[in-house]
Amino acid sequence: MRRFGPPAPLPPGRANAEMAVDFLDLTMRLESGAALPVFTRFEQPVTIALKGAATPIFESELDRLVDRLRREARIDIRRTDGSDASITVEAVRRADLDRVVPSAACFVLPRAIGWDDFQGNARQSGLNWADLRTRETATIFIPADISPQEVRDCLHEETAQALGPVNDLFRLEDSIFNDDNMHGVLTGFDMLMLRAAYDPALRSGMTREDVAQRVPRILARLNPGGEAVRSRAVSPSPPEWRNAITAALSPGRGIGQRRAASLRALDLAQSEGWQDTRLGLSLLTAGRLSSGRDGVFALETFFKAGRVYGARPATAVHAANVGIQIAAFALVAGDYDTVLRLTETHIPAARRAENAALLGDLLMVRAAALDARGERAKAAEIRGDGFGWARYGLRSDMDVLRRAAEIAALTPTPQEGT
Repeated sequence: MRRFGPPAPLPPGRANAEMAVDFLDLTMRLESGAALPVFTRFEQPVTIALKGAATPIFESELDRLVDRLRREARIDIRRTDGSDASITVEAVRRADLDRVVPSAACFVLPRAIGWDDFQGNARQSGLNWADLRTRETATIFIPADISPQEVRDCLHEETAQALGPVNDLFRLEDSIFNDDNMHGVLTGFDMLMLRAAYDPALRSGMTREDVAQRVPRILARLNPGGEAVRSRAVSPSPPEWRNAITAALSPGRGIGQRRAASLRALDLAQSEGWQDTRLGLSLLTAGRLSSGRDGVFALETFFKAGRVYGARPATAVHAANVGIQIAAFALVAGDYDTVLRLTETHIPAARRAENAALLGDLLMVRAAALDARGERAKAAEIRGDGFGWARYGLRSDMDVLRRAAEIAALTPTPQEGT
């Protein structure tokens, strides 16, 4: 199994004025859209502990995360083994979590509570973020029996939400706080938001107006380069589009329902005139859900999504998620030059974003194209590298072998292809 080395996140590249709006929406609203009465954070040094059936990957990834939070967000946080930790990460069986909260891959609650107590009464008091006036404890529940990448992604997003932002915004191109799941680890933007949240100029109990007065000065001090960047207009995401894209991304729904929802989301995104990540996500999702039924339409939408995502460096990993789809079509068509060009373009973005599952797919597709061209030794080397990354990104050796077989089956036989 391959592992990533020191992170190399891109620094935030947007205007401070634009990111100030993001900060307010991330920290002063819930995902439901409800406004929070006051700003909250931990006012004392933060400790974080593991509990339950945590595997070694929990230990190593939590250590990496805590180190990044200390260095990049300048948060006073450390590991502890005590039961009185500020934040407790409890590992539970996936089947148990799915039974109690089937819509959540993992989640965080704003108080100290054990899994047994929570599942016995999931509607008990004290679990509403809107009731907080400061943050004292939080509990994160993560399945123990998922892939290393999924464990890491849950640790990053849920710990960040325990510390600061409690909202997700589909409009964000450079953040883990976006339900498009393009970013799995905290980005440069995310670290700036967390650093701003723990700036001495802010404190728990401030109103939105209090925070709005201070955040521009905080960002100017922490990110002086953002003062010279021109701010783009920020348009809200209508509830109709949010509902449609959420339905399309929900694996618990039937494929027909999801496809219809994706087409509705795409129609709404185009009607809004968006040219940002929301249009890209609408196109990519519609293409994915239509690929088994209408390949021509799917490929057309992938090309359009690629143009949207390819317009900015911050959406390079988004473009890579589109690129793997187009590369798969090219592999089926026997267009190996296109496969090699696409994978060479997108592998660096997948690596920078630490998306091992995507990186493994890109490497295995590249190896399949090289194999088809007769470059066996090079293909074997790249395929082995792909297996190593896929083992981090997927849940078991069997999942890796199954994925490799699916990719190999895309290559046409001499009788089928050209």
